[in-house]
Amino acid sequence: MEIPIIKIGNSKGIRLSKTILEKYNITDRVTLVMDKDQIRLVPVAQPRAGWEDAFKAMAAQGDDELQINDVFDDEDFDEWK
Repeated sequence: MEIPIIKIGNSKGIRLSKTILEKYNITDRVTLVMDKDQIRLVPVAQPRAGWEDAFKAMAAQGDDELQINDVFDDEDFDEWK
């Protein structure tokens, strides 16, 4: 795909279409990777994106119970004093 270089103040840049932004999940920032013969734009990963909504949905369905006890029967809290 060929796109024009546009003037932005004293600099130049490129304009990405809404379709490209949505397809590659680009929101606010990209990482510019300079390889030997090319430049790549990589979306900044947001590894926990959507977790809050997922946790709320789990709680609403009652699917947020612990799978294992957070305190074990043989645990001795006196040793931590």
